[in-house]
Amino acid sequence: MKLKICGMKHNTAEVAQLRPDYLGFIFWEHSSRFFDTEIPQLPHHINKVGVFVDATPKYIIEMVKKHQLQGIQLHGQESPIYCKNISLELIKENQKVSIIKVFSIKDEFDFGILQQYENCCDFFLFDTKGKLPGGNGYTFNWSVLKNYPSNKPYFLSGGIGPNNLDKIKEFLELPESKYCYAIDINSKFELQPGLKNIEELQKFKKAL
Repeated sequence: MKLKICGMKHNTAEVAQLRPDYLGFIFWEHSSRFFDTEIPQLPHHINKVGVFVDATPKYIIEMVKKHQLQGIQLHGQESPIYCKNISLELIKENQKVSIIKVFSIKDEFDFGILQQYENCCDFFLFDTKGKLPGGNGYTFNWSVLKNYPSNKPYFLSGGIGPNNLDKIKEFLELPESKYCYAIDINSKFELQPGLKNIEELQKFKKAL
């Protein structure tokens, strides 16, 4: 199971020493974790993911080049056409970047929506529906994923914290976890927005 630690800002180098598979950097100005500095040198195997909310293609390309991102996470109302166009723009710019499209869930979800995105995204990410595009701090009802119709790998996100380990292990024994590719964590492992609790992250990663 892969691990993505999102909302990086203040102690990126320390978190990178834990060797997660992905680190997420939020390029949305309204976020308390908005990333506006330089990403330090990271171990080669860590994938840098830029998180965007209804951003212009120009801005995304600019950030991909500036920070040498390996992935972009689209957390807004981006349409399938938008995703396809971004993919084509990245290819044109000779940038090998994975596209992760986020969908927000609470107690139910129309999985029929995913069909339109099958050919223009590399991964899906399921987060908790809340007031903000992300980082709302609570989990959604994972049993909804029983109806997951795709074989595209997905990230499981939304308020996952140290107390969810048993729940995650139970979930990973279920058929609906078959295409769960990574666990995505953020706000439940913070001392303040963007400042990660290294000790808690270390324990979680080891247990996972």
